[in-house]
Amino acid sequence: MARLAFLLLCHRNPEGVIAQARALTAAGDFVAIHLDARAPKTDAARLEAAFSGNPAVTLARRVRCGWGEWSLVRATLNAAEAALAAFPDATHLYLVSGDCRPITSALQAHSLLAARPLDRIETVDFFTSGWIRTGFVEERLVYRHWFNERSRKRLFYASLDVQQRLGLRREIPEGIEMRIGSQWWCLRRGTVEKVLAFCRARPDVVRFFRTTWIPDETFFQTLVAHLVPRGEIEPHPPTFLTFTDYGMPATFHDDHHDLLVAQPEFFARKIGPEARQLRARLDALWASDEIRTAEAGDGRRLHAFVAARGRRGRRFGRRIWEAGAEMGERRSLLVIVCRDRPLGRALARAVDAQATLPALGYLFHDEEVALPDLGGIESSLAKRSRHRRAVLRLIFDALATDRLAICAEPGDLGLLLDVRAGRAELRVLLVDRPPTEEDLRRKAIAEGLAGPDTPEAQLAALLPALADRAAEEVRRLSEADLPGLVRLREDAPEDAVIAALGQVLDCGAAVAAQVAREAGLTGR
Repeated sequence: MARLAFLLLCHRNPEGVIAQARALTAAGDFVAIHLDARAPKTDAARLEAAFSGNPAVTLARRVRCGWGEWSLVRATLNAAEAALAAFPDATHLYLVSGDCRPITSALQAHSLLAARPLDRIETVDFFTSGWIRTGFVEERLVYRHWFNERSRKRLFYASLDVQQRLGLRREIPEGIEMRIGSQWWCLRRGTVEKVLAFCRARPDVVRFFRTTWIPDETFFQTLVAHLVPRGEIEPHPPTFLTFTDYGMPATFHDDHHDLLVAQPEFFARKIGPEARQLRARLDALWASDEIRTAEAGDGRRLHAFVAARGRRGRRFGRRIWEAGAEMGERRSLLVIVCRDRPLGRALARAVDAQATLPALGYLFHDEEVALPDLGGIESSLAKRSRHRRAVLRLIFDALATDRLAICAEPGDLGLLLDVRAGRAELRVLLVDRPPTEEDLRRKAIAEGLAGPDTPEAQLAALLPALADRAAEEVRRLSEADLPGLVRLREDAPEDAVIAALGQVLDCGAAVAAQVAREAGLTGR
């Protein structure tokens, strides 16, 4: 059976650290604590007093830590050295912070670690993976960083500017392929021993990393990939975390319990300081004999879904970069709003064929849409969605038309408001079809909110929220004061269907009737 030695990096709150360490050792594991040397000496004294004589806890040599600095790696190495010396029975070393909590039981974690003796660490190619979304990429490595960007910003950028002006780029150490990934990992004892031995044998590599920027995302990730065969590495990090729209780690609260324990990882980060109930429940879970048998959908997508709705009410924000394009007052855009995409596509085809009105289907939803050459912007859904009004203006120009139809979903109020702001005439045909339970189940899986193995009870609890969202989308559309909005219920009588189509298409009853028949809205 595996036994864990946790490397606990903490900066403050000694009472919380004491409680966390006791919870982590409740199932027979160990903890090596590194307390930031910036913390008061009284905090260190409280930790020493709390764990004096406790063979399951040891304290590592302290260093002053700063975000993005080598000091965080040095603190981790100190904790690892202390753990290896104090806990000869530990089979794995697991790096955690004071904001981490278990989301599974120790029994299950131990069993999984023993069954698959791998190093669990995210390690992807530094240059080609796209792991870094914003900010410096190669600048992290090829220039030396002696100052902290957060605390000494002017010196940080002045130093970088001088090196760039003088061409003082440096080479990556020979034989090293740079990797990057999450800071949080769980490594086998032998792997950590190899890393420490490598540091002693290759001081040039250590010197290189000492002046890289944010080395806690590259040091262990690079060395483990260098020292361990690829088949012995599980590249999925063992700690669940996700990020907000602003690129900051999301904070979990008491009402996130069910989301967290449904994830496949062993721990989660960051648990909010006020989430006392959540911390207590997760600590109790670690000491229990509970074994999870099912997993929910993608936790990151599920968290994004919940965060976008908000705990109280819903949010909608217009994107500033979408505000520049105008389509023109003389142009008219018909948006067929239909949750049932096959029906929406059929209606678009019928409109295109019968009403002398080009109709393009779900332009901002479907990857494959028949479009004219727009200079490459039409080639992918991501490109089309980035500047929607500009794309529509180009389509009007390419097709040499002043009238156009596209399809959308009820949740696309942002698209409709965006189009309205583009100074074109907007007409909206809302095909009101309430979603069935099967529709909601497919939607949950398609959005990553659930998976094939999601327990029925958990899925049943999610469906009302999705149904509520669907109803809310229709309500918001109806109340948005959209010009030319015509609401058509799917079960409406034939004469009402023809009248609605005639109104939005500005055509006669014969053409509207033919469109309705070809779309399957009548004659069923």
